[in-house]
Amino acid sequence: MAFNNPAVPWREIQRVASGRPRVEGDGNDSPAWSRKREGYAGPPVDLRVREGDDDGGAVPRVPYAELHAHSNFSFLDGASHPEELVEEAARQGLDAIFLTDHDGMYGAVRFNEAARELGVRVGFGAELSLDLPAPQNGVADPSGAHLLVLARGLEGYRRLCRVISRAQLAGGEKGRPVYDEDALVDDLAGHVLVLTGCRKGRIRRALAADDKVAAMSELVSLADKFGRHNVAVELIDHSLPLDSTYNDTLASMAEAVGVVTVATNNVHYAHPGRGPLGDAVAAVRARRSLDDMEGWLSAAHMAFVRSGAEQAEVFARYPGAVTRAALLGVECAFDLNLVAPDLPPFPVPAGHDEMSFLRELTWAGAAKRYGHREDYPKAYAQLERELDVIEELGFPGYFLVVWDIVRFCRDANILCQGRGSAANSAVCYALEICHADPVKWGLLFERFLAPERDGPPDIDIDIESDRREEAIQYVYDKHGRFHAAQVANVITYRAPSAIRDAAKALGFSPGQQDAYSKIVNRWAGVKKTGEEAAGEIPGEILELADALEDFPRHLGIHSGGMVISREPVSEVVPVEWARMPGRSVLQWDKDDCAAVGLVKFDLLGLGMLSALHYMIDLIAEYHGETVDIGKLDLADPHVYDMLCAADAIGVFQVESRAQLATLPRLRPRKFYDLVVEVALIRPGPIQGGSVHPYIARRRGEETWKHKHPLLARSLDRTLGVPLFQEFLGQFRYVSRDAHAV
Repeated sequence: MAFNNPAVPWREIQRVASGRPRVEGDGNDSPAWSRKREGYAGPPVDLRVREGDDDGGAVPRVPYAELHAHSNFSFLDGASHPEELVEEAARQGLDAIFLTDHDGMYGAVRFNEAARELGVRVGFGAELSLDLPAPQNGVADPSGAHLLVLARGLEGYRRLCRVISRAQLAGGEKGRPVYDEDALVDDLAGHVLVLTGCRKGRIRRALAADDKVAAMSELVSLADKFGRHNVAVELIDHSLPLDSTYNDTLASMAEAVGVVTVATNNVHYAHPGRGPLGDAVAAVRARRSLDDMEGWLSAAHMAFVRSGAEQAEVFARYPGAVTRAALLGVECAFDLNLVAPDLPPFPVPAGHDEMSFLRELTWAGAAKRYGHREDYPKAYAQLERELDVIEELGFPGYFLVVWDIVRFCRDANILCQGRGSAANSAVCYALEICHADPVKWGLLFERFLAPERDGPPDIDIDIESDRREEAIQYVYDKHGRFHAAQVANVITYRAPSAIRDAAKALGFSPGQQDAYSKIVNRWAGVKKTGEEAAGEIPGEILELADALEDFPRHLGIHSGGMVISREPVSEVVPVEWARMPGRSVLQWDKDDCAAVGLVKFDLLGLGMLSALHYMIDLIAEYHGETVDIGKLDLADPHVYDMLCAADAIGVFQVESRAQLATLPRLRPRKFYDLVVEVALIRPGPIQGGSVHPYIARRRGEETWKHKHPLLARSLDRTLGVPLFQEFLGQFRYVSRDAHAV
């Protein structure tokens, strides 16, 4: 392809040209395969804010910032993606917009990415749920009081994350944060702007109970705790009968206490068209139909992103409320430019730093694995080279953390091993992280780690699935809940779940909900389902389900990813309990964590290792022999005979249909042949057309030669076919050397 490629990836062009259907996920046998969320690409039309933009000259632009907005990451209490809110803020020419989801920063990275692309100022806060008696799903009108806080800059953001994390873990169960209000004030005072909030704020609740004394007492308490310049009385008008009455009272109270008023619209969706969807997700959260929610839903769909001109008209009787919202929004807005915390310092013996201790461990392991230096000089030279690269890149702590986890597993008699490209490292072999000798088998270290590669190495650890929880809990115990957490998996609506919940919200019986959801192909999507099952599912269900599709439903747990950090990771993103006992997770998924640069360790459960452990135990019990799978003969011809015959069912990595079809054609006879075999059946080589040329050359059916002699160093072992990512870096040096020649 040309250098000026379109935004569409080559794999997508090839898929469309060949007429193949879209396949979600990466489709191979890698760990925890899932869809990868691409970065924000922008809306279909250009919405970038222009200085002095006045809506085409028709309506003068009025300064305004929306300080109170919920996205669909308030989980069934918001009806627009974070990106949609930013797009609408750009469209309406707002000075800023703040994301204030319930008790978390779930959508913060996506919100910030869209804001950077569109040039919109944004800020971050949260609506804290106080006095919760229990998790609130399944309740028409959730209990508890709300406190709306907006972070003033990055320091306020970090403190707010810390407060939320502490509350989420203090509750002891998912969905029920417990805030210590005195500690909350101590942490946040001077670093946040506090708004009096919606109808569930304590002040408005007191007014609704016709207790103005209690309302005034609550406002005075907020002003005393946070400072009068850090508290603003929030005026909201959704055209409900008592809105003006409450706003008049709140404005009088603000004047009496000496705090300012600001206008907000308590946003729950980007535009009025999303209002009915907002009602539907509220019904889903309450586990009721829309009919059963009668009386609990808003009378009018007014909680959308309004322009400054609209707000100025609505709040004309409260001079300055709209303008102050703009001023405070600009003052508190900031770019979420987080610096990912370093790995925690690894405890080393006196007289050592991390690198010297890693070298000592490596030489001790080398003596065990290889013998004396004079016995295997090639291995020791490779170890020296790898250690120099590790020191140059500053990654000794990473290797020590992985070694420590593997050491714990070994001491606890839990089978584990590094997987993937880590097997190319002699250091990993010496540290007993991996069990295949990369020097003996000629594996390429640069496939694992090289100066040209960005970021730390990726060492995935396979742990026998029946005992993986012990290793995970060891990491929690060693590093603490605020410094170690699993990555979340944002569970989003797919066609079956969207159709089921849409049918539930619309009042269809459980039997009908189940029947409609089973008609759907999981990956087909709602629109495709509507075409394929025309007439079988009512149109109103399909319309609502189409709007719900891809909305976040709840947080799950990533299959193995754990983040470990020196500074509390809970100050980068809040931590909360997962449904699984003993597990705590970040509020971001793997893509959001990667965007910020958090280092993730994958502790993966592998059922085959459990099966092998049972086999080892049975052999020891019945035959009195102890099998060490790290010392098995990798050159046994009988094993390769079986593989050539595609007798590989149950053999991890080579048991997929594609692998079974390739084995008899490639006919592996040594370990490196298996390395190539596994590398071939991956999206890159398949889509790049590398599979058939390699097999043809391997079988002697095609002759080949290098395009340039300098390529021999890189491509001889793969018969001239580029298979590995590290070849790109080598080609750069080849190009440089060839130019010099």
